[in-house]
Amino acid sequence: MKRYIKWISIAVGAIAIAACLRGFAFTSYLIPSGGMENALFCGDRILVNKWSYGFRVPLMQWGGYHRWNSHPVHKGDIVVFNNPADLLQPVIDRREVFISRCAGPPGDTLLVDTLFTLIPSGGNFAPDRKQLFTYPRSCEHQLDSLLSILSIAPAELMGQDSTHNLRSFSRYEFYLLDQAINGHNWIEPVNKAELANSRPLIIPGKGKAVRVYPWNRVLLRNTLVLHEGKQAEIVNDTLYVEGTPTLHCYFTKDYYWMVSDNSVNLSDSRLFGLVPHDHLIGKEMFVWLKGSNR
Repeated sequence: MKRYIKWISIAVGAIAIAACLRGFAFTSYLIPSGGMENALFCGDRILVNKWSYGFRVPLMQWGGYHRWNSHPVHKGDIVVFNNPADLLQPVIDRREVFISRCAGPPGDTLLVDTLFTLIPSGGNFAPDRKQLFTYPRSCEHQLDSLLSILSIAPAELMGQDSTHNLRSFSRYEFYLLDQAINGHNWIEPVNKAELANSRPLIIPGKGKAVRVYPWNRVLLRNTLVLHEGKQAEIVNDTLYVEGTPTLHCYFTKDYYWMVSDNSVNLSDSRLFGLVPHDHLIGKEMFVWLKGSNR
């Protein structure tokens, strides 16, 4: 009998230790989509360090927001956080969990186009970064044959008009296709980030002022309403904060601009806006179980 009690005590202790580690140190997260390809793939399970940016005290519905030993997010970090645009769930730590890469910490200035897509500095892209390409619809079967020959996974059709189709490829995949066609390449990149349409996006920081422009006032208005508890509205192309027209907005929190590695995937700050520091869960450490899509 004593032997069974001993083993039960060991099992209960192990479960308690695992629960404490999961609640206070690390947690596992399942990658739900291809938005972080080619760094992380759909179906991968990653380990997340909850202390990377300071430990956020759980059960926020009872004690509110508190964070121990807070640290900033660094540019390039892969971050797990709660959905900042969830209007139906008032408690932050009970919102849906997202993952993205930090492209802009507080105070940083990013160059974006009219759709808030980043324009990379110098015009250089990582070889595995996905981009949009267009090609004649009449070449669809020829493209499928090339993809099969080159062992390139078929990319999902992103759109089409009367004459052209739209798909996403990495720069390396495009290089292989270009070499295989060996002549006039009928696959062309879609350049949405023309310099003439670029805008400097300043990421808000605690106590810092951000100038209001026609192209960023909706983003600033939404941030003030969702995360600052301010009454803000746009009337006749003017931003009013607490009933007063304003040309500069001030914020009480640090914010981050999050992006998908696969830029074709819009599930990032282009969709849900700026991510405040109180929504951060932790930093991705490593993949502990690879998904079947690899």
